[in-house]
Amino acid sequence: MKTLSPSSNKPGGLLVLTNVPDQQCADKIARELVQSGLAACVNQLAACVSTYRWQGKLEQAEEIPLLIKTTTARYAELEARLQALHPYELPEIIHVSISGGSEAYLTWLVQETASQKASSLEHSPQANSSPQDPQA
Repeated sequence: MKTLSPSSNKPGGLLVLTNVPDQQCADKIARELVQSGLAACVNQLAACVSTYRWQGKLEQAEEIPLLIKTTTARYAELEARLQALHPYELPEIIHVSISGGSEAYLTWLVQETASQKASSLEHSPQANSSPQDPQA
């Protein structure tokens, strides 16, 4: 299997991290981002407990972490959509550059988030079907 090193000239992939309060919110955001073509894949992880300081108080909350795969080209639009969909006043939205990985997977990621793909996906009969071979 071919891998891309950090020096490859392929478009940049990003891993975007956020946490949401519950499974219903996680499902809604994941479906919206993938159906719109802003993300190639969204992993919904098991619930975790987050500890943080908010408005001067120590807080703990159960949250669902989301791992969102996108590209640098789609990031600004993805962040704006995520801000609009997210129920938190100040959602955690962090992105980490993908510096390498499976060439086939990273090529798929770029193809799935291409701008023209996003507009055609909304009209595709397969837009609401589940993949038989998930790329996650």
